[in-house]
Amino acid sequence: MGRETPAALLGPMTPHAAAIPGAVIALIGAESTGKSTLAKGLAEALAAQGRRVALVEEFLREFCLREGRTPRRDEQAAIAQTQTQRIARAAHGHDIVVADTSALMIAVYSQLLFDDHTLVAAAQAEHARYRLTLLTALDLPWVADGLMRDGEHVRAPVDALLRNALHEGGVPYAVVTGHGERRLANAVRALQAAWQPVPRGATRWRHVCAECGDPDCERHLMANEP
Repeated sequence: MGRETPAALLGPMTPHAAAIPGAVIALIGAESTGKSTLAKGLAEALAAQGRRVALVEEFLREFCLREGRTPRRDEQAAIAQTQTQRIARAAHGHDIVVADTSALMIAVYSQLLFDDHTLVAAAQAEHARYRLTLLTALDLPWVADGLMRDGEHVRAPVDALLRNALHEGGVPYAVVTGHGERRLANAVRALQAAWQPVPRGATRWRHVCAECGDPDCERHLMANEP
């Protein structure tokens, strides 16, 4: 028996999922963790099921390519706002929006690079409105892109800041691990779980410390990936 495609893994649209027009799936994570590839794969899988899907790409990358440099501190807020506005516009005309990063990424980089914490609260509040947050794990090798990426040494600090921002903002999330097709399949499984009704008062995801002994912890999941 062959492998199921991501579209087949998703299965039919459930009534619960169909009742949430403009649902946003936000992908965040440190540099070189496969966010853009995963976003495109998810968007294609969802579109293959007949859903109206919008892929909102990373405005920060667009800015860097246009300007030939990374942004200054005083440009961060406008970049975050543009990313949020593009996601909101896409949500008005589509069933699902797959967002390749959100304003929270800009806020976290402002913290790390400029010691600027002023963008975090607004980014957390906006991100809390999204239907699903996928955090890409650090199990992929770092690859230079010649422009935006600062180096492998910044990935762990960025990952830690993202988790802290999500936790402080009360934003549930799922960590996506795996290489190649498995990474996409794991993201699809997280999406399947997110589409299930949640009992009143319950939370969908829970954050587990990477140093714990929980067998479901991502530390153990990553160790089992090929």
